Amino acid sequence: MARENRDKPLAVVALGGNAILQPGQKGTAAEQLANVQATAKSIVELIKEGYDIVITHGNGPQVGAILLQNEEAASVVPPMPMDICGAETQGQIGYMIQQSLGNELVKAGIKRDVVTVVTQVVVSEEDPAFANPTKPVGPFYGEGEAKKLMAERGWVMKEDAGRGWRRVVPSPNPLKIKEKNTIVELVKNGTIVIASGGGGIPVLEKESGETVGVEAVIDKDLAGECLARDVEADILLILTDVNYVALNYGTPEQKSLTRVTLETMRRYQKEGHFKAGSMGPKVEALVRFVENGGERAIIASLASAPAALRGETGTEVVKAG
Repeated sequence: MARENRDKPLAVVALGGNAILQPGQKGTAAEQLANVQATAKSIVELIKEGYDIVITHGNGPQVGAILLQNEEAASVVPPMPMDICGAETQGQIGYMIQQSLGNELVKAGIKRDVVTVVTQVVVSEEDPAFANPTKPVGPFYGEGEAKKLMAERGWVMKEDAGRGWRRVVPSPNPLKIKEKNTIVELVKNGTIVIASGGGGIPVLEKESGETVGVEAVIDKDLAGECLARDVEADILLILTDVNYVALNYGTPEQKSLTRVTLETMRRYQKEGHFKAGSMGPKVEALVRFVENGGERAIIASLASAPAALRGETGTEVVKAG
C-alpha cells in the first residue's frame, strides 16, 4: 500500500530483547509472557495515537535455548537446523505477542485482528558473509568436543574469549521479504502484522524460483529495515534499552544524539562510533531506511515509544537539517 494512499502513518516497530526477556531472568514462559504483556500496553498506546503498526522482534535468547535443547536431547530426537529453529521462535514469540496485544486491544475497545506471518527473508548465495561466518550461536564447548563437532557436522567454531568454543554462522545482508505481498494486503485490511521475527528465516532463491533455507542469522534490525522498506512504512521505530544513540559511548565525552541528518550519521559511522555487536546495526538500519525513502527513523527505549513518535525523546535520523 503506497504511502500517499494511507489514512494513517504506518510504523514498523522493532522490539529489542528486553521486550521479551529482561536481564537476569531465566526465560520461563511466565517471565517472557509477562514482559510481552507489558510491551503490548505500549504498542496499544501507539495505536491510540493514530498509527498503524507492523511489529518485528528479536529471538536471540529463545533460539539459543532451542539450540541448547537440541544438543541436550540429540541422543533422543534429531536436532533441527538453524532455519527451522528460527521458524520455531517466530511461532513462539509471535503467539505471545498476538495473544497479549489482542487482549490489550479488547481492553481498549479497539477491534483489530493480530496475526503472525512466518517470514522468509531472501539473501544472496554470493554474500561475503558465507565465506566468513562471524555470528556466535548456541552453547559453549570444550576444545575437544568442538573439534569433534567441526569434523562430524562441518561446523565452523571459534574460541570465545576464554569461555570455550562456540559455533559461528554467516550473517548475510537481507534483500527482500518473501511474504511481502501477503503482509501488505493484511496491513491494507487493517490487520496488525507480526513479521520477520529474529531477522527472518534466511533463504536462497534458486534460478528455478524455488526457495531453500540456509543456516545463518540475519541481523534483526537490518531485517526490520528491509520489512519497513518492503511495506513502504512511513516510520521505522527501533525500541531498545536506551533512550538515545551516543557518541563516545562509555567515556567522559559521551554525548547523546537527538535529531541527526543522514549525512552526519554516515560520518559518525565512518568515525567508528557504533560497535558492530551493539548499536552499529541499529544505526545502519535507520540510515538505510531514510536513504530508501522512509520519512522518519528512530531509536528509543521501549518505555518511551509514544514520546519518541511525538518527537520528545530518542535519536532520529532525517534526510536534511
